[in-house]
Amino acid sequence: MKRRTFLQGTTALVLLPSLPAFAQDDIRAVAREAYIYTYPMVKNYLTMYQYALEPDGSQYKGPLNTLVSIARVYTPDDTAIITPNSDTPYSFIVFDLRAEPVVVTMPPIEENRYYSLQLIDLYTNNVDYPGTRVDGNGGGDFLITGPGWKGDVPKGIKRVIEMPTTLAMGIVRTQLFSPADLDKVKEIQTTYKAALLSAYAGMPTPAAPASVDWMPVSDELMVTNYWPLAAFLLQFAPPYPGDEVQRKNLDKLGIRERAMWPEADLSSDTVALMKEVVITTEKEIRDEAARLTDSSKIFGTPEFMKGRFMVRAAAAQGGIYGNSVQEALYVIYAFDEQKAPLDGKTGRYTLTFTPETLPPVDAFWSLTMYDRPKQFLVDNPINRYLINSPMLAGLKKSDKGEIVLHLQHESPGPELESNWLPAPTEIFYAVMRLYLPRAEALDGRWAPPPIEALS
Repeated sequence: MKRRTFLQGTTALVLLPSLPAFAQDDIRAVAREAYIYTYPMVKNYLTMYQYALEPDGSQYKGPLNTLVSIARVYTPDDTAIITPNSDTPYSFIVFDLRAEPVVVTMPPIEENRYYSLQLIDLYTNNVDYPGTRVDGNGGGDFLITGPGWKGDVPKGIKRVIEMPTTLAMGIVRTQLFSPADLDKVKEIQTTYKAALLSAYAGMPTPAAPASVDWMPVSDELMVTNYWPLAAFLLQFAPPYPGDEVQRKNLDKLGIRERAMWPEADLSSDTVALMKEVVITTEKEIRDEAARLTDSSKIFGTPEFMKGRFMVRAAAAQGGIYGNSVQEALYVIYAFDEQKAPLDGKTGRYTLTFTPETLPPVDAFWSLTMYDRPKQFLVDNPINRYLINSPMLAGLKKSDKGEIVLHLQHESPGPELESNWLPAPTEIFYAVMRLYLPRAEALDGRWAPPPIEALS
């Protein structure tokens, strides 16, 4: 059979020879593996599209390769990222590194404030972290390149960081000490900069990359149009060493770089089966994510995540863009001490800190509330979405010096309201974040206190 090429806009789409015959069970198994492998890319692209490629959308931040700061903490109205934090105002940049690198400037800031630029490839691996932990708070200009870039590095560049994919995400987190500190955070955010290398160095602009008809994506299209989306994204994501089996699985199913899916010769039964696999495997990933209890082994560098495809998919579903454990440790509370699901409709709960069990960190810690069905922050009458270490001075202590936090839908009363973290009237979960966790949090000497149900 001859190779046939179709054009969509200016991007060539190649239709390759028909697929070999497979038994239904074989198709199901191969498609399941292919879905698990590609799910983080498609989930990542959903946010990238909403932030940088959908100007009329409610979550739009700005064009590609543009750093945009959000001068506030996240609220329940922010729905592009599941399980967002609400104690570090964000700055975002969606990188398109096909034509040339981008220089990101981190300003010098005071020594006691945490900040970081999390660099995430299309697979959702955490590639690097310019900022407090890696570089200190002295700032600098960081050259972010695409895979295999070769060129002259201009003077003044602090570090060169090669991204393994040409589409990538950058997330800057700036610590907010208190509501009164927001103006200072806004001031810092104005000094984050991003510039194409040619503009930064005064060099000739390179030739523009091939035009792309960016495929629309939404939660609904991730179900109904999943496999075309997966095929579309392969052009931006060279395979990692060790991905050979997963790429062969995609090839067996006709999911190839710049290729149309489904192919004309793909049987309707196979197409229907592959669409069914999207439904069943997404549920499998969601169930796996619901079993996660901490982040210590689910986010990390490409080397750390190598071959751990289901873990990566579950992490993308349960809390995409989570930090590597060296940067932040997440404790996920979905059950009480008796292993019962946390339910704001029928339950009231407490979380007790003694002076010895406060989270050990070099930056700060927080406990944030989320509704479980949607995985977003919880709307409440006091607009409180978290309790964190900068709030310690305002929290009520017992005679023993203990801090008892109340997780429930109704107020625990005026005397205890300072310690109230409002819950929804449904199943919920809470996430404790430890930024720059100390050794005892990583090696098990410190254990997070349990959430206890009140009788």
